Amino acid sequence: MSNHKNDEGAKDWSPWLDFTQPSITVAAIPELSGVYKMHTSMKILYIGSGENLRQSLLECISDPCISKAKRFSYLVTRSADKVKEQLIKKYQENHGNRLPECMEKHHKNIE
Repeated sequence: MSNHKNDEGAKDWSPWLDFTQPSITVAAIPELSGVYKMHTSMKILYIGSGENLRQSLLECISDPCISKAKRFSYLVTRSADKVKEQLIKKYQENHGNRLPECMEKHHKNIE
């Protein structure tokens, strides 16, 4: 399913994993480098990456905006930052150069 053909370390994206499913546990998330998408109500809230997917996801869901996410998907890859950059660029191309909702709020807080 991955469309990141230029990423040698790419595997397929995980299926969308629902936070309300009891079978979804933190232990199921790999402690490997990768990128992830947080989703709710038919929209992407956040695109993130990290050297340790499990830790990155745990840290980001404490954010009040991102905590609204209902599900997530991840991709294990050695090129996490590059893939994240590509995903954000594609998102912006499809959404009038805007960032995903929670990234937009975070970006405004930094400025």
